[in-house]
Amino acid sequence: MKYKSRRQFIKEFGLGALGLTTASSVTQLKAINAAYLNNSDNLLNNDYKAIVCFFLAGGNDSYNMLVPRGNPEYDEYAVTRSDLAIAQNELLPITPVTSDGRQYGLNPAMLNVHQLFNTGKASFINNVGPLIEYTTKATYQNGSSPIPLGLFSHSDQLKNCQTGLPHVRTQFGWGGRMADLLNDMNSNEKISMNISLAGTNIFQYGETLVEFAIDPYDGSPGIVGYDPQAAGFNAARTEGIDLLLGTDHPDMYKKQYTDTLKRSLDGSLEFRAAMSQIGNLNTFFSDNRISQSFKRITEVIMARDMLGFKRQIFFVRMGGWDMHGELIDAHERNLTVVDNALSEFASGLEEIGMFDAVTTFTISDFGRTLTSNGNGSDHAWGGNALVMGGDVKGGDLYGDYPSLALDSNLEVHNGVLIPTTPNDSYFAELALWFGVSPSELSTLFPNIGNFYDTGSGTAPLGFMNL
Repeated sequence: MKYKSRRQFIKEFGLGALGLTTASSVTQLKAINAAYLNNSDNLLNNDYKAIVCFFLAGGNDSYNMLVPRGNPEYDEYAVTRSDLAIAQNELLPITPVTSDGRQYGLNPAMLNVHQLFNTGKASFINNVGPLIEYTTKATYQNGSSPIPLGLFSHSDQLKNCQTGLPHVRTQFGWGGRMADLLNDMNSNEKISMNISLAGTNIFQYGETLVEFAIDPYDGSPGIVGYDPQAAGFNAARTEGIDLLLGTDHPDMYKKQYTDTLKRSLDGSLEFRAAMSQIGNLNTFFSDNRISQSFKRITEVIMARDMLGFKRQIFFVRMGGWDMHGELIDAHERNLTVVDNALSEFASGLEEIGMFDAVTTFTISDFGRTLTSNGNGSDHAWGGNALVMGGDVKGGDLYGDYPSLALDSNLEVHNGVLIPTTPNDSYFAELALWFGVSPSELSTLFPNIGNFYDTGSGTAPLGFMNL
């Protein structure tokens, strides 16, 4: 997918009457946000920042990622999780900067994240999930609190975490809407600031911007055989493609289609040219799609000046987290991939001197049930997330880690926990760090006022250096 490929048609041909969103509101918001960015207190125009959304698709069993380790809390955990519990002596102990009086440990597969946490490069967000307003067990059970649409449904909850709008169904992601606000900081008109390593996605779909999809291994291959420098058959093929794309179609739909292909091709050529000039990384990256995705992101960041970017949003998707069976072994395998990829990415960013400029965060469809279904866990609600970066206040836990006992004040059925940390607060803090004005947070997250005073001058959760 390509810069303005879908929304440009609406802007050029005025199809707002068909019920499609126009860009007028975005234009007004961009003007407001530009004033904020140019304010003397917010001189962000001369720096580079990137956020990387790492989507763990299927629902990460995150209470086996970050586990209570002290005897009373571990005993509670072990009773509730039964055959899914990790042995207490296998947990990797951590000591958060801010103590709540309890002890915690990480899954034994997370040796590298353990080191990142201990060196202040990563932190965890506790019991986070979609909320429309703060919800208690009583208000959930009596129906007096609105709950996210399609709660426990993959199709709805993967949208909720990518749109930041749990109360409505929409195709616009909060990464895409944020890019709409901030894209004027970039000079590139051919390549979107939204770079996807996982094809089309909701998170990066905005009103005026969508994703520029690249491949972890092949980069941006463009049209097979198209090469302006080619000889022989590919030279003839390239000439033919140029003739097709250069045709002036009287039909507006055909014209829009060929114009979109031409912009995509131009962007691909520009991207490949920049990639050919960046040199090699010394950091080792494992030979799998997730590690190679993070390697490719590192390389794109190396080319940021050639490509004309001050702000970029990246998206990586890893499937295989819907573990209704074989959870212990499968979860450990997945966490090993995540652990290696994040460590390699941190090393790669440090090699190019950009670790402080990049924030990586995880999202997932939902948490999973604390109770076992016999060999795995099922769809739930609140869970834990991981953030990594130089501006992350590392080595700490943010938000309240809940009791994992059944019949607790947050457990509603079968080990489903009501979130106590709203997605809105989690995402809003990332948006503030990225350069969104506090006054514009409500345009991204309409429910933010239920959880955070945007005029307070304080951070929603406090995990970023703002």
